[in-house]
Amino acid sequence: MDSIPLKSLRDRPYELLAELERRGRAVSAQLGQDNVAGREWVGVALRLAGELFLVAREETREVLSVPTSLTRVPGAKNWIKGLANVRGQLLPIVDLRQFLGSGVTPLTRNARVVVVNHREIPAGLLVDEVLGFRRFAEGEFSGDAPPTVARCEHYLAGTFRRGDEQWPVLNLRSVLESPSFAAAAA
Repeated sequence: MDSIPLKSLRDRPYELLAELERRGRAVSAQLGQDNVAGREWVGVALRLAGELFLVAREETREVLSVPTSLTRVPGAKNWIKGLANVRGQLLPIVDLRQFLGSGVTPLTRNARVVVVNHREIPAGLLVDEVLGFRRFAEGEFSGDAPPTVARCEHYLAGTFRRGDEQWPVLNLRSVLESPSFAAAAA
């Protein structure tokens, strides 16, 4: 009973459903084996200071347009752009480029705020552009991090390499939990 033509079962609905289920289970089992052999890593691609980076999908809660209204925080470092009201919650907006010492992020139509998924430290990180999801096989990962223009080497978790492309992985948790980030008062 390798492959019964489905047309032959059109007048026997129970057998048709059983055959469809059998085929679905076979495909699922094959996908499960393939997934174990080459696990996939999914990240959010973004541009920062002209360079491409990845952040883990699990570290991002959402991506927003730059809020039109920001309330400045007196006595805060200049990389804290202010507080935004996002669906009734106050969210600190941080210029990630400026925090890293790589200049101010220009507020173009492509600029976005990446809301970090962190339990204790709410933050929205202003970046030049978000390019969407990128998928990599775990075998494309390397633990060494390349030098970057954005001066964020000590916040990098490694690099995904595909062909000639390098995608450094920015660890948002290490950014938010760093002593420099905690010292937000000017």
